[in-house]
Amino acid sequence: MSSTAPEGDTVWTEHVSLIDRIPRSVAMVGLLVAVVALWQFVHSFGIVSPIILPSPGETWADIQLVARNLLSGGYMLKALWITTQEVLLGFLFAMAIGFSLGILVGETAFGERAVLPYLVAIDTMPKVAFAPLFLAWLGFGIASKVALAAFIATFPIVVGTAAGLHAHDENARMLFKTMGASRWQTLFKMKLPTGLPHIFTGLKIAAVGVMAGAITAEFLGGGKGFGELIRVAASQLQTPRVFSLILYLSLLGFALFWVVVLVERRLVFWHRSTISETAGLA
Repeated sequence: MSSTAPEGDTVWTEHVSLIDRIPRSVAMVGLLVAVVALWQFVHSFGIVSPIILPSPGETWADIQLVARNLLSGGYMLKALWITTQEVLLGFLFAMAIGFSLGILVGETAFGERAVLPYLVAIDTMPKVAFAPLFLAWLGFGIASKVALAAFIATFPIVVGTAAGLHAHDENARMLFKTMGASRWQTLFKMKLPTGLPHIFTGLKIAAVGVMAGAITAEFLGGGKGFGELIRVAASQLQTPRVFSLILYLSLLGFALFWVVVLVERRLVFWHRSTISETAGLA
């Protein structure tokens, strides 16, 4: 769409569609209402068996029941705390391993030529298949859940770190070299600060994926966390309880993602993150 200014200059303005003019809060609420309405429609007309798909009302009642159990310090709070420990420890181990391997891959030819192909090969494998191995090696306690969670979350951090180390400006690197900076000084004072946006992108992906590792390990190897509660509820066809527990797990995953975004905004305040804005955290 274009218009002509009084001076005769042509001024171009971007046309914004009607759907893009809807405020975010209105769009999110409207989408939620539409999904719940469709859900109620499918349940009311028996398109899907009520045993498999409970009504929104039944699910909401169970969400409140779980909330009361959590607030009263019941067994669900203990289970949630166990899962939280698995997720947090898995994320911390993933960061430590991912940063180390990312620097190795991004800073050395050996890492890029020899280590990276193996990492890519491992990442292409179905990670769920490794769960029995971790259970056999580490037992049915929390260690095997932490290991699988870290295993799933490590690769995005490796890729983000390596990409960040290659995102520096060549002129800046030459300036550091001219000033006699060592390789470690160049890494910590120029490459890592410049690469922080890429590193945090890997961290945000890992923050979302680490939950899947912990819950998958609980499904396959028992445990006392929320994954085990979901498994038991599903085996008893308590589908409202399954939906409720999944909702609270998603809140836990979102909280971890939110913490990573807050740290990113503190450390990388000069970089605009569209992912953060999309998630409604900017």
